[in-house]
Amino acid sequence: MTDTTPGGLENLLSEDRRFPPSSEFAAQANVHRDAYAWADADRPAFWAEQARDLLDWTTPFHEVLDWSGAPVARWFADGRLNAAYNAVDRHVEAGRGDRVALHFEGEGGDTRTITYADLQREVSKAANALAALGVETGDRVAIYLPLIPEAVFTMLACARIGAPHSVVFGGFSAEALYSRIVDAEAKLVVTADGGFRRGAASALKPAVDEALAKGESPVEHVLVVRRTGQDVAWTEGRDVWWSDTVDTASDEHTPVAVDAEHPLFILYTSGTTGKPKGIFHTTGGYLTQAAYTHKAVFDLKAETDVYWCTADIGWITGHTYVVYGPLVNGATQVIYEGTPDTPHRGRWWEIIEKYKVSILYTAPTAIRTCMKWGEEIPSKFDLSSLRVLGSVGEPINPEAWVWYRRVIGGDRTPIVDTWWQTETGAIMISPLPGVTTTKPGSAQVPLPGIAATVVDDDAHPVPDGSGGYLVVTEPWPSMLRGIWGDQERYADTYWSRFKDLYFAGDGAKKDDDGDIWLLGRVDDVMNVSGHRLSTTEIESALVSHPWVAEAAVVGATDETTGQAVVAFVILRGDAGGGEQSADEVQTTLRNHVAKEIGPIAKPRQILVVAELPKTRSGKIMRRLLRDVAEHRQVGDATTLADASVMDLIAQGLSAPGAKQED
Repeated sequence: MTDTTPGGLENLLSEDRRFPPSSEFAAQANVHRDAYAWADADRPAFWAEQARDLLDWTTPFHEVLDWSGAPVARWFADGRLNAAYNAVDRHVEAGRGDRVALHFEGEGGDTRTITYADLQREVSKAANALAALGVETGDRVAIYLPLIPEAVFTMLACARIGAPHSVVFGGFSAEALYSRIVDAEAKLVVTADGGFRRGAASALKPAVDEALAKGESPVEHVLVVRRTGQDVAWTEGRDVWWSDTVDTASDEHTPVAVDAEHPLFILYTSGTTGKPKGIFHTTGGYLTQAAYTHKAVFDLKAETDVYWCTADIGWITGHTYVVYGPLVNGATQVIYEGTPDTPHRGRWWEIIEKYKVSILYTAPTAIRTCMKWGEEIPSKFDLSSLRVLGSVGEPINPEAWVWYRRVIGGDRTPIVDTWWQTETGAIMISPLPGVTTTKPGSAQVPLPGIAATVVDDDAHPVPDGSGGYLVVTEPWPSMLRGIWGDQERYADTYWSRFKDLYFAGDGAKKDDDGDIWLLGRVDDVMNVSGHRLSTTEIESALVSHPWVAEAAVVGATDETTGQAVVAFVILRGDAGGGEQSADEVQTTLRNHVAKEIGPIAKPRQILVVAELPKTRSGKIMRRLLRDVAEHRQVGDATTLADASVMDLIAQGLSAPGAKQED
């Protein structure tokens, strides 16, 4: 993957802006610089101390790490604990029952305030109801819910009885839901009549009915939350209302202690084709790293902070940094059901002002969308409570990073740009507030206790200033333990490219200081006339132009160059690009990319679009753009938030002025 020619990875991402931590922040930070040396000296001992300090164990562990079955790790394997007890009960027992656990904000403005004592009662009732429906320790439960408190209750109730949960994002189709139910052999499905999205009720129960009608399944019951009041089809004997089972159950329940290596959840990676890929995580190691990284990366002060991660529970971010990490740490947090633009584009900032949110964790896609809408919208709200900002999900381009800090953070908040994956379970690479002098766009260095580097094709670490493949070189507590039901696929997928190194497909560069810059998926690296170009780099170059709010770049087959760069851009509402002709916009932006990276990176085509194809979680579906760029029939678009976007893009690409070539 490394390339020494002009335009190669080592010439990309030149960023010289620096933001050192304030002395006041450094003085009160949860983690200090010496943590790196301490952890590097003995990583297993470092993690053992975190496990003992952050978690309560029913049976204390003595064995820390067993790597004899590599690539499957066993952490704290002789210990026993319960995830729900650690997230709920122990806070109540410590006298913190009156602390708010969840501020729920519905899209339409309905609210619920749930204390830790409330949470204990609701989770206990849900656990008793699951048991009454026949769910036992080790059984799997599929969860197909909107982001409402019952989703959190259900996940914790599963953990309370030792039943691994499999959360399926509410935007997935009946076919995707069915395949996940069957693969996990789920005994129960928990769903709702629907949820609210963009001011309308969006049905969920019909997708469950359709999924279960596709063929034989192990599902015995469907537990249904009434959220929207929609009429739903009903299968007597199988379907039961939450109000009839959970709300009437006893609120007394004793958590089931499980081995540290007992599976906590299965999470199927999005966008899979064929047989679903069920990533599964176990209890002790996952909770340890979830709690440590949440406390360290966000500098959490549980007594005073109000934390908000905008992710849905259907994704790993919602598991680790909405449910388990924050609640294990006793945090107060916000969960919001709806979209950032309903009923107005200031909805997020209104929520931050209302609850005095101090820590915000969101995706670069959302940040760039807010840039597109203009900074006059957040300027109407009091965001002075914010003290730490986080970014997750994909590399954040430097201009979005700087906008986020300046407009949302008042030019004073540290930004933690985090790299991790469904497979890693928790954050692996990130700056630390109060410790790191941050660089816009860089995740920077592995966290204390994490061993990661960038290697070349022969698995040799690359020198500073060069690019290659991001790998993890030693086991970590929250690592996946395999692919559910297919350990051979696990070894082939993550451990076969480099001997004894974990590699999940991301390219990266080390700058001259040795800091890491993520370059996106290796399959998103284009080969243009023999030069390796990262889509992330070209997107960053485009967004650095004041006209551009958001960009997506793909490689399209080209008879002359092998691959050519095709770019799709959204113009900012408060910039001057909209006043120019299509040809002027394209010429200006192509020249800008040539100046920022080099002529080899000039897009062959640039199309100005009103929106990009995104899933409801905010991920840009670049494979669909590749279909358009190569004039193929557009593939499956069922997981898009708005499938009509693809029709508009396809029409625009063939319109006059949409193409510009040298």
